[in-house]
Amino acid sequence: MDFELTDEHRMVQHMVREFAQREVAPVIKEYDRKQEMAPFVLDRMAELGILGICLPVRYGGQGMDYIALGLACEELEAVDTTLRVVMSVHVGLNSLGLLQWGTEEQKQRLLAPQARGDKIACFGLTEPGAGSDVAALQSRAVRQGDIYVLNGEKMWISLASKAHHALVVARTDPDAPDPHDGLSAFLVELDTPGVTTGDIHGKLGVRAGSTGWIAFQDTPVPLENRIGEEGEGFKIAMSCLDNGRYTVAAGATGLIRACLEASLRYAKDRHAFGREIGKFQLIQQKIAYMVQSYDAARLLYLRAGWMKNRGLRNTRETSLAKWFATDASFEAASQAIQIHGAYGYSDEYDVERYLRNAKGAIIYEGTSEIHQLMQAAYALEYRRDAPLRCELPPYDAATWQ
Repeated sequence: MDFELTDEHRMVQHMVREFAQREVAPVIKEYDRKQEMAPFVLDRMAELGILGICLPVRYGGQGMDYIALGLACEELEAVDTTLRVVMSVHVGLNSLGLLQWGTEEQKQRLLAPQARGDKIACFGLTEPGAGSDVAALQSRAVRQGDIYVLNGEKMWISLASKAHHALVVARTDPDAPDPHDGLSAFLVELDTPGVTTGDIHGKLGVRAGSTGWIAFQDTPVPLENRIGEEGEGFKIAMSCLDNGRYTVAAGATGLIRACLEASLRYAKDRHAFGREIGKFQLIQQKIAYMVQSYDAARLLYLRAGWMKNRGLRNTRETSLAKWFATDASFEAASQAIQIHGAYGYSDEYDVERYLRNAKGAIIYEGTSEIHQLMQAAYALEYRRDAPLRCELPPYDAATWQ
């Protein structure tokens, strides 16, 4: 594994950092307080090509690799988690799912406008009564000739009220012996009759982002919008989660870095008992743990990205990266508040927002408990990854352009 970033990688880091730091950072507190997404964010991310960063040029993307995706997510979440969430759902959970499982016709018709940022995408898996237990999904899609009629509700859906497309998993065979085998995946255009969406307010964190619900009432979905074969919905959903979890891990790494940088500034500026508080060993201990966590989290997500670039199955490695980075980011934010003292408990400083935002990532895209069970199952050899019918295509600089 080569740890040296390419010139293209550094260019991505610089471009995304400039956007996030110059355009979003000055206004993020205002939108976090209002619990609204900054109205320019999606358009600017589309203009910069971030929304198609790791998709082939022939499908409207920028032709970069999966490492570039991770670096972009790190820089975005170093300013605010809501920016990275856009990448997780639009790119990781939806667009990469289309790249992996879609037909050539679907990629040209559905993926290309998403890669260009002309259409915004989201992912519909979680329901009011089904989160970690995917087999408990109640949404139904009944085939009637050349269409499926979709009924059900999806909950806690990022970008629900902003998106044009949703990759939705629904039950097509309620009598399947294994309920996991009765699920199928569809790309639903959200202006279709029978679709309604709404926003959820009052969240602890990620307040400057869009989180909501999608309801389907006798919604017609054309056969040509089914992704994969009937009964492959569970496999498709899990492969999409591999990609989404990668972006979450990379983003949480950026949040650790943000906590570290904020703590370093404050530890040098704040004086107590006649000297900088950074001179005190217990403050140094907290900072040292942040340094350790940042380096470890970054190595873990870069390893997962390296494996993605080579077309290697990376479910275990991505799970580990997501679990470690999200837990570590919450701890880093908690310690950053401790370093800031009473000021850290107010929104005068960013660290209180970091803590609120960090908690969400411990829950979504697989709770920390789910990832602990996965890692134990791999170690005990109770779990082995079978090949999928479709694997995420390896990065190839020649054909990606």
